[in-house]
Amino acid sequence: MRQTSRIVGWSVERRPIRAYVLGELRTTRRRQERRVRSTSEPDREERPQQPTDSCLGLLFGAIHGDEPMTAYVMTRLVSALQEAEGDAFKGDLPPRTVVILPVVNPDGLARRTRRNARGVDLNRNFPTKDWAPGDARRRNYGGPKPLSEPESRTLYRLVLRLRPRWIVAVHTINRGRFCNNYDGPGEKLARAFAACNGYPVTASIGYPTPGSFGTWAGRERGIPVLTLELPSHHSRQRCWSDNEAALSNVLFRWMT
Repeated sequence: MRQTSRIVGWSVERRPIRAYVLGELRTTRRRQERRVRSTSEPDREERPQQPTDSCLGLLFGAIHGDEPMTAYVMTRLVSALQEAEGDAFKGDLPPRTVVILPVVNPDGLARRTRRNARGVDLNRNFPTKDWAPGDARRRNYGGPKPLSEPESRTLYRLVLRLRPRWIVAVHTINRGRFCNNYDGPGEKLARAFAACNGYPVTASIGYPTPGSFGTWAGRERGIPVLTLELPSHHSRQRCWSDNEAALSNVLFRWMT
């Protein structure tokens, strides 16, 4: 199965947001031309268009820059898909498309900060019914308005354009609260992960998350969303080994 990478957006500090595409996206020539322009001119924002692409699943990490383990796990998944030959990752996959964004918040990752370069928590910056700016001094500041940040706009537009059937957002969490947290109709997806990684399944993370991606995509748009909360006290290698089978399971059982 063909795998390609492309730049789908730019951060505040003009770091690229890169997507890895497993399979083929059907794209109009006009949209291809727009992508060439947006790739070569990072200061220009692409306006929302009628969706012409489609994919089966979308996975992403590092929407919080102080969660580098999530970028590692997503990068390991990309590497496994690139390197494996003749095994479970290659040859037997159905002809469908999965898109992986290892790093949504490259500025925050470079700084090792939860928020982006403008001090906004990207996972509180989506246009939900419960969005609220919050306190700009706090780590979960939602920004001056929904989608005020180029990184959240990139993810927002990608979901509208690709129309994924399911989404996996990878995070880390402390104090032993690791879990398979689902939004919208995502319980079946969460239980498929739980069968492999042994994490508990929960519909609530236990605290308010106004403006979160899961609320917007899962609860309000009706897409099955899994927020995979990795244990921050585990090593990144262990988090990968504990979830490699779960991610493989998604790429097989959910690609039909």
